[in-house]
Order: sequence, then structure tokens, then C-alpha cells
Amino acid sequence: MEGPEMGVKTLYKVVVNHEEQYSIWPLERENPLGWEETGKHGTKEECLSFIREVWTDMRPLSLREKMRKTG
Repeated sequence: MEGPEMGVKTLYKVVVNHEEQYSIWPLERENPLGWEETGKHGTKEECLSFIREVWTDMRPLSLREKMRKTG
């Protein structure tokens, strides 16, 4: 996304919640409640690429743990 007046690209950060679900959030904004920074930031495309690399199992952590226990 570019700012209309100067063509400035918005920078984002990658955030993760307690269920190990990922999202992007504008870099200058405070993290949403329950989400922590991963340390990755950059353009929207860079952040989404990072998420595609690391988030290989879309199931929430609680579901993955439950499935492991039940075999």
C-alpha cells in the first residue's frame, strides 16, 4: 500500500498469537492484544512471504496438541 501524497510504502511486522497463528500488522502501530512480534518486518510482500515459509501447518496449536494426544 502506498501513501497517496508521497508514494511511501507502508511497512509491516509479522505477529503471532498463542495458537501460533500468524498475521501482519502496520509497523508503527501497537500490537493487537494477544499478539507478539516475531522480529520480521518489511513490505507487505516480504512479510507475507515469511509467513508462507514458517506457517506450514494452519491448524491452531491447541488442535495440533489434542490430535497428538489422541494418536
